[in-house]
Amino acid sequence: MKDGDLVVMDVGGEFSMYATDITRTAPVNGKFIPRQREIYNIVLGAQEAAMQAFKLGESKLGRGADATSLFKAAFAYINTHGKDLHGDPLGKYFIHGLGHHVGLNVHDLNDPAPLNKGMVFTLEPGIYIPEEKLGVRIEDMFYVDQEGKLVMLTAGLPHTAEEVEAAMKK
Repeated sequence: MKDGDLVVMDVGGEFSMYATDITRTAPVNGKFIPRQREIYNIVLGAQEAAMQAFKLGESKLGRGADATSLFKAAFAYINTHGKDLHGDPLGKYFIHGLGHHVGLNVHDLNDPAPLNKGMVFTLEPGIYIPEEKLGVRIEDMFYVDQEGKLVMLTAGLPHTAEEVEAAMKK
């Protein structure tokens, strides 16, 4: 890694036979350059769009084209909030799924059933632009509580670009 690069850290953990992972993207030198910050903020916005689209008992993680797909909400955000070097929308650079269930395996099988109370899963949008040597992913864990509300279990971790930069200074 060198000054000006980003590092994408996909970190897993296990406790009492349950496993999951989170991902953070950070500038190697501690400071995002403007284009990196732009892409980081678009990825963060896509995660927030998916969170806002969540509907108990209706939303799904998969790549479905219907209104229940949280992937669709994240993709739409990415595709309408930035361009590549050729002026094309960024959606084609969102090359993986939006998230996965967590449990006994880091990537528990994704049940196509809608997200419901008691479920734990990740939301992890990412943009990877090879010609710019630029990749950003932000992955957090979520839980659907007994009232049907979406709870970010990783809320105490650095999340915004400013929080990541502050953490890099420590």
